[in-house]
Amino acid sequence: MTASIDGGAVIRRTFNMYLAHALVLLPAAAVVFGPIGIVNAIMIAAAPGLVYVSFLISAVAITLFTGMVVKLVDDVQDGRRDTSVGQLLLVVTPVLGELFLVGTVAGIGIFIGFILIVVPGLFLATVWSVAAPIIVLERPGGLLALRRSRELVRGNGWQVFSVVFVMVFLVGLFASGVALAANSVGTGLGLAIRVIMGMLTAPLAALAAAVLYFELRAASSMASTDDIDLSTITSRVP
Repeated sequence: MTASIDGGAVIRRTFNMYLAHALVLLPAAAVVFGPIGIVNAIMIAAAPGLVYVSFLISAVAITLFTGMVVKLVDDVQDGRRDTSVGQLLLVVTPVLGELFLVGTVAGIGIFIGFILIVVPGLFLATVWSVAAPIIVLERPGGLLALRRSRELVRGNGWQVFSVVFVMVFLVGLFASGVALAANSVGTGLGLAIRVIMGMLTAPLAALAAAVLYFELRAASSMASTDDIDLSTITSRVP
């Protein structure tokens, strides 16, 4: 039986880490999401139908950035706080292709799930939420990170969903609302604010995925230890 995690505690820790490490997270987010935000905004303005392509590009970008951020969270777990922007960029270099592949497959799967009846998209976003940290820290190879993610999430689906819902959908909704309000003032201002909001909010989703990974891995290890202890006790019963 898998030990339960505390979704509320994950959300609080995510915000605390965001504030504590903003000087590293925001420049790294600017490198990744600044150019992508501009390209996405221009594409959507030119042809609204390209929003689907924009969704996929954003999904891949989030996967890559989550792979970067997990290094910072791992350092904090070990009591170190010396991660730099350069280190975050370098940590994903050996697995860049795998992150791109998994981000693309997950983005397509989640998007199709939303197009169908929404629920499948939410389900996939939940069970695949920690694939990027797995790629960086466990190196399973190929698409095996998606299966490993589902294994870790099993038993904590609702807790993980609550974190994904708050950190991705509600934060994204807030950012979109701000951008739409800015568009009413002027297209140029709306574009600038949309890009800035993307850079400010993207680290939250990435941090949440990284924190979730460590919480789920700890819960899984705890459950395995309990199972071993129980089997040991049972074997001694005459």
